[in-house]
Amino acid sequence: MKITVVGTGYVGLVTGTCFAETGVTVTCVDIDSEKMNRLKMAQPSIYEPGLETMIRRNAEKGRLFFTTKLEDGLDNCEAIFIAVGTPPLEDGSADLSSVIEVAHEIGKKLKEYVVIVTKSTVPVGTSEVIRHIIQEEIDLRHEEIYFDVASNPEFLKEGDAIDDFLRPERIVIGTDSDDAEDIMRRLYKPFILNQHPILFMDIASAELTKYAANAMLATRISFINEIANLCDILGADINLVRKGIGSDSRIGNKFLYPGIGYGGSCFPKDTKALIRTAEQKGYTPNVIKAVEYTNELQKAILFKKIKEHFNNISGMTFSVWGLSFKPQTDDTRESPAMVIIRLMLEAGAKVRAYDPAGMPEAKVKLGDSVYFATDPYDAATGADALVLVTEWAEFRLPDWEEISKRLKSMVVFDGRNIYDPLELRRMGFEYYGIGRRLN
Repeated sequence: MKITVVGTGYVGLVTGTCFAETGVTVTCVDIDSEKMNRLKMAQPSIYEPGLETMIRRNAEKGRLFFTTKLEDGLDNCEAIFIAVGTPPLEDGSADLSSVIEVAHEIGKKLKEYVVIVTKSTVPVGTSEVIRHIIQEEIDLRHEEIYFDVASNPEFLKEGDAIDDFLRPERIVIGTDSDDAEDIMRRLYKPFILNQHPILFMDIASAELTKYAANAMLATRISFINEIANLCDILGADINLVRKGIGSDSRIGNKFLYPGIGYGGSCFPKDTKALIRTAEQKGYTPNVIKAVEYTNELQKAILFKKIKEHFNNISGMTFSVWGLSFKPQTDDTRESPAMVIIRLMLEAGAKVRAYDPAGMPEAKVKLGDSVYFATDPYDAATGADALVLVTEWAEFRLPDWEEISKRLKSMVVFDGRNIYDPLELRRMGFEYYGIGRRLN
């Protein structure tokens, strides 16, 4: 089979590369010529473990191509995936300008039947907008070209995207056409052989499924964070509470890890967009609005603990471990670390930060206001406290004796509950976690 993927951001590049890995011939299209030139040399602009090697392998085998021209990928193409960004607008709704631009371009260049597949996360009804735009462009050319539209939302976790794509828990496809269903079924045949479920449904349901899934996961995170905050007040231990409720098969233990809030490109954006979609239809999604509100408060919870401990932090220095919103990614969008660091700077404190992958992007956002360390121990040197924000593996078992020598005062603020409070206290550290009982 031959397909085209428009957009080589996170979703588009992973989608195109992974389809090529299954034997499909894939043409990736993007207007950014510099990015395309780098990708031709197997140099992705995003950080995702294993992606660079996979790009190189499939390009060398003649299954993966990169171009700035849509028409380069249209000959004998059976499906065009739209995978461009849909960032939030000021009111929280999804910015569909790139999706609309691609739809116009497809309508102008389409030569034969193809199924147009929306991979971008878009509000319900967007596929019909795409259909209308493409048909208008074809009509302006006074031609008759049959095409279908479909929705195939992505469920990729940054840091695990390749595994998520190749071994998905489910594949959701929305379509109203037997021809489109046949193409999508053949495209995903390798996944069917591996017993991965494909769920066919109407287009509107498929579009809503992506938003509903992310909103549900965000809800679990905000819920357990609220319970953790309550544990701090009542003297309970959230790790024990989490295990207690997670052992119930109706609840389970996934996404019940307390911390300092969710970030990234999906949960914040998608919850806001779902809220906006509902409100535009005259419905108030109270639960989802509460989830978003709770998460924004949670991002500052560690700073609140720091202020309560030190009172006035002006002139003090803090070591911040972790800048990306989660491990195994360089993505600092909506990262709690950015919130905490800015609050520290506004309070007159200095910050020494380290992250295995997120520093280049963080430097663009924070500039010279932060010292970017060469390693975790460099970040701890001369700091009044250590603040753990992102639970990278290399932060889990540090040399605490070395840390104690480098810190001015032995205080640890653990935003992800990855350290043992009793162990640190025995070594002479003061420990603050999220909902942890210390005795």
